[in-house]
Amino acid sequence: MIEYGMNPIGFLRRNQKIHGDHFTFLMFGRRMTVYLDIDGNDFVFNAKQACATAQDAYNSMTKPIFGEGVIYDAPSSMMMEQKRMVKAGLTVPCFRAYIPIFIKEVNQYVDKHWTKDEDTVNLLQSISEMTVMTASHTLMGPEIRSKLYEGVADLYHTLDSCLSPMRFLFDWLPLPSYFSAQKAHDELDRIFSSVIAERRKHTGKKHVDMLDALMDSQYKNGDALPDKHIGNLLIALLMAGQHTSAATTTWALLNLATNRDVVDEVHAENEARFGRKLGAKGFPEPSYEEVKGFAVLDNIVRETLRIRAPISQILRKVISPMAIPGTNYVVPAGNYIVASPINSATDEKYYKAAEDWVPSRWNTAEKEEDMDKATTDYGFGATTTSARSP
Repeated sequence: MIEYGMNPIGFLRRNQKIHGDHFTFLMFGRRMTVYLDIDGNDFVFNAKQACATAQDAYNSMTKPIFGEGVIYDAPSSMMMEQKRMVKAGLTVPCFRAYIPIFIKEVNQYVDKHWTKDEDTVNLLQSISEMTVMTASHTLMGPEIRSKLYEGVADLYHTLDSCLSPMRFLFDWLPLPSYFSAQKAHDELDRIFSSVIAERRKHTGKKHVDMLDALMDSQYKNGDALPDKHIGNLLIALLMAGQHTSAATTTWALLNLATNRDVVDEVHAENEARFGRKLGAKGFPEPSYEEVKGFAVLDNIVRETLRIRAPISQILRKVISPMAIPGTNYVVPAGNYIVASPINSATDEKYYKAAEDWVPSRWNTAEKEEDMDKATTDYGFGATTTSARSP
């Protein structure tokens, strides 16, 4: 268990060499059945809801943070409807509106905090702060963004610190951090409720953000999404999106810092598209369509997600016995099934120099189908096989 806690990927690879792609180990009384490689990814991600669920695997960890009635605290059918509602705030028109906000927030942060020509900064902390600003503005709207300096950011970080495996293992412990998280959630709920109530008073004024999209949403039976669920979904979106975006951006920048040739490619791509030097006066802000056209940047994101996936393992809890295809093994109810997409994403079977960060590998179509199968950036969903950030 010590090895698993300190180096989970190393633990899985060592046991894969000994036992093969599927094996079971005991973790504090829980039987964890691991199934590795791309077949293992498919087995876990595409497990039928009648056989294995994400709710039973994650709810003890996420309910105190996200709140009641949403994501893993909702029945599978309701969770899928909530995903559909969230998609309404992640459309192309929304992305077009979000791009200028991203640029504005990042520029404001850099102008305020990075004022020296040279300095040493805590990159993860800085990127995390930027991501909170951009995410709160685009997902929650300008009202919540304006309150970040009034303590909302502190409430978020209190919740963030409690989203840990400790909740999965020991959700019954009377830890001070658990009580702090509950107080932070209650305060965020109060703030969100007041913003939602104020918006409902001015229904003629529309905003292009996630909050408006959720306020206009209905379940298939015609019931409106309750305000309590709207606030809880916003917390869940901010927590999930901030983690993946901040981690991926930080790793990408760290790799760029040690690969000057890739930095030069990024500069050349931008300057070729806009016809002027980066940093020149009047350098235009890119549109959503122009950002989508940055091939080098796209390769950087894909390669970073491949080698530094924000989530190293995905769990489901088995509620009905599951046979492992092509074997005589059956995973009994009560076990947890575990997939590790980063294991296949850094496998020499699918990538040459798999442990190396090489964005240009995505320029070739060679074995692209195998590469895509081997790469799963993250996925908490019921049947997500390959998920990428927009």
